[in-house]
Amino acid sequence: MKTIKIYKSLKVLSRVSILAALALNFNSCEQFDIEEAPLSSQVLVSEYTSMPQLELGVTGIYGKLNKAAWMSTFYVNGWSGDDITTHVASNKADFREYDQRFVTPENSRTLTNWNGVFEMVRAANTVLQSVEGQTLLVPGTGQPNPEKQERLIGETYFLRAIMFNHLMRIHGRIPLVLTVDASQQSPLASQLEVFEQIESDLLEAETRLPVKSQFVGSTTPSKGTARAFLARLYMDWAGFPLNDTGKYALAASSAKSVIDNAAEHGFGLEPDLAKLWSLAGKFSQEGVFTIAYSNSGGNLTNRKMGKLGLPSDFAGWQETFAEIRFFEDMPEGARKEATYYDELPVTVDNSKNPPAITITAGTPDKVIPWEEFKDQQNPIFRKIVGDLADGDWNEFQTLRSDLYMRYAEVLLIYAEASGEAGSESADAWEALNMVHRRAEGLDINTPDASDLTAGDGSLQDLAFTERKWEFAGEFIRWNDLVRKEKVAEALGSRNPQVSIGTTYDENGVGSPKPLTTASNPVLGSLGTDNYYAPIPQQEIEKNPNLGN
Repeated sequence: MKTIKIYKSLKVLSRVSILAALALNFNSCEQFDIEEAPLSSQVLVSEYTSMPQLELGVTGIYGKLNKAAWMSTFYVNGWSGDDITTHVASNKADFREYDQRFVTPENSRTLTNWNGVFEMVRAANTVLQSVEGQTLLVPGTGQPNPEKQERLIGETYFLRAIMFNHLMRIHGRIPLVLTVDASQQSPLASQLEVFEQIESDLLEAETRLPVKSQFVGSTTPSKGTARAFLARLYMDWAGFPLNDTGKYALAASSAKSVIDNAAEHGFGLEPDLAKLWSLAGKFSQEGVFTIAYSNSGGNLTNRKMGKLGLPSDFAGWQETFAEIRFFEDMPEGARKEATYYDELPVTVDNSKNPPAITITAGTPDKVIPWEEFKDQQNPIFRKIVGDLADGDWNEFQTLRSDLYMRYAEVLLIYAEASGEAGSESADAWEALNMVHRRAEGLDINTPDASDLTAGDGSLQDLAFTERKWEFAGEFIRWNDLVRKEKVAEALGSRNPQVSIGTTYDENGVGSPKPLTTASNPVLGSLGTDNYYAPIPQQEIEKNPNLGN
């Protein structure tokens, strides 16, 4: 990884090295690590005097984002939902704790995620403090570029906001670290204070950001991106734990603003949902905010996909599997086909004993249904494994992007929030049905006899259910269960799950047998007392204020 060390004064960097760094655009995901000073001072703040210093600092925040998000640890809370499970044994204990709702303060994935998020927050704080009150000049011109300066500051506020939001969804109450000075041991903020800080940062971002991102797929935020995340925030605010239902109206109006200006923001639904989980779809108009990865210059690649979603039968790392009941309940159609593989096409090399079985994207010798996997019988996520034709199913790293927020979510927020606020309209029903038509394999913009109407149920309930199926395997189902207080309803009858499996003899010859595939059993409480994960014990030991 290329590392540029930022000391107390960035002036020690040569002009050549700064310009070389800035020649890399954000889509290349070049990583810039800010070397931190001893814990007594962390990153030392120095007033910026030129635009390249600000650009370098903001690029560093994106580098921290990639470093925090590149592995499944970033989404460890997603295993709490009823859509995702992990291996019942092997080395997946940290994921199983979330899967079983029995998360311990010693969970190493929780700690890694906590540290990664706060590295990014500290980098953002460093930028904000270093640029405060400064008018930066562009080298070679001696003139300021206020529009560019405001954009970069807006990106910084946005990135800090989404990291606070990310951590708040996992832990509930978190410390609001707003300065670089690490000698101050921040206490836990109230949940209202956390919501208000995220809202403030997003509003600060929105005023400064451009109407449209610089890059396809919105790998940097726009005004529409900030407003979309505000809509998501207001949905959480209206639900558990604050239950401020007045925020539904704000969620609806925020989402509607994004929808009304979607063309200007560069947002839209991708007609082929399956494309989003392929290399060809890594930069899509559906990305409201996209975390991109690159293998150039020693950068971090995406290590949440590919073989991490396969059982050991196919040399998989058996990390992310589909819950059987959720899979079986999902309505058939184009969306289910884009979400899962319920069988794998394989070639068989009979020259080996036992025969070697390999996944193929070409003409297979046979197909193996998930019920016949040898190791663990669970359907697998196409969203994780990827398009077989891409070939990255056999890798533990890929260049696919993280669609951290999709335009489909904006549409469904508008529908659900409108129903909850009592302001449902033809536009809100159309937003719901655009997503629903794609799920059915229909043209997104053409009304159809299968469209959902009030005769099928309330707008808010239909939209909530649509979210369930639309975002399966995308690590956000748990957040929906929490805000609607539906955890016990969703997880209370998860086990056992029975299907027909296969038993194999020593030569690899299989024969059917009744099989009980039990997901990792729920061990913890399904009540609201267990909705949030504990703060890492190591962090409490360093800062006892976090143990409140």
